[in-house]
Amino acid sequence: MTQPAQVPHADTDRIRPSSLLPAPGRWVLDRPGEQTDLEPPTGPRFGSTGPDLGYGLKLARRMEKRLELAPGEHVEDVVAGGFGCGSRRAAHFGRAPVIYDMEWAFGLWGYLGGAPAELIEWRGPLFRGAAEHYWDQREIVDAVKVDALKLTPAQAREATGRWKDYLIV
Repeated sequence: MTQPAQVPHADTDRIRPSSLLPAPGRWVLDRPGEQTDLEPPTGPRFGSTGPDLGYGLKLARRMEKRLELAPGEHVEDVVAGGFGCGSRRAAHFGRAPVIYDMEWAFGLWGYLGGAPAELIEWRGPLFRGAAEHYWDQREIVDAVKVDALKLTPAQAREATGRWKDYLIV
């Protein structure tokens, strides 16, 4: 607060000028972890970021009663893998997950019925233990080709007959 000149005050009460800091030097993007591109890095096990992906887990759990599991498959593993795939699809479009993303994921993997025996045999070891191991979930998500993300949930269910076109074997 300013001190008007007409107000009497002692010399010790007078406001002192603050010391000025020197101007900062030139900043350079030279740290090893700096991201220089506008696009985030992509590749196996990088994951996909999107808004409110945690809500997708709630949506995936709502699908539990509709899932058709083969002998030896556990619902927790299937939900974890399906959640990861559905969340990747939502993040691909830059939005939060919706129930259709989960229907797409479970339909693509054949968990909504009509899966060929060859797909069931192949997905079993892939999903086994996924609820307990993050890297297994990443492996499931990375097995889905980018072209598959553009399918509608109905197209994904129909694609189980051509599953090798949309999943990396």
